[in-house]
Amino acid sequence: MPENRVQTDLSLKAEIDLYYDLYIPENEQKRLPLLISIHGYGAHKTYMMKETRRIAPESFVIASLQGPHQHFRKTDDGYRVGFGWLTDHRPEESVAIHHKFVLDVIDRLDADETIDTSQIFLFGFSQACALNFRFAFTYPDTLRAVIGVCGGIPGDLDSNPSYKPFAAETFYLYGDIDEFYTQEKFREFDARLGELLPHYRSKQYVAKHEITDEMRDDMKRFIAEVSGQ
Repeated sequence: MPENRVQTDLSLKAEIDLYYDLYIPENEQKRLPLLISIHGYGAHKTYMMKETRRIAPESFVIASLQGPHQHFRKTDDGYRVGFGWLTDHRPEESVAIHHKFVLDVIDRLDADETIDTSQIFLFGFSQACALNFRFAFTYPDTLRAVIGVCGGIPGDLDSNPSYKPFAAETFYLYGDIDEFYTQEKFREFDARLGELLPHYRSKQYVAKHEITDEMRDDMKRFIAEVSGQ
């Protein structure tokens, strides 16, 4: 009898919906600054919109993007649905989805004359930090500034041929008792970003893996300063 042959990793193309929430200030002129926010693992766009509205100037458009990978996350009273951006299984495919998601939102808001494309800010927490830095190094002329909170950096900074010099303003924030990253790791991330980015600032906070009021105040000042708002 002929030997059975198993073919692995076959694939088919599929189309999925990517969801985001949008805030546009009332009674404002067209072509406003845009703050794109990316939540961390297990969170969702509604939570990140609330966080982002606490730091954005009143004249900013906000787009809060939701990760495409849904899962159940255990809570104190059961389970709830959370969302993520990638795992270590074919991460390059998830990175490509993130890139396209950000670019498509920008293109849509630019086409209807909602945003000023010279004033695009990208804000990410936790898992979103490294993703956003990947986007920044891949599309260095797209962003006015990047804000990363309590997250890592790309592991392929020295090997990815798609990366280019990124000279926009960058603010990196992290806590001193983070549950997921050691202080040694944060110091390593901080030093590496400082070497690569000419307009870079960072700050350590008395904080866990979280966004604190002090962080919010500093991010709000950073956005206002860079945007001139």
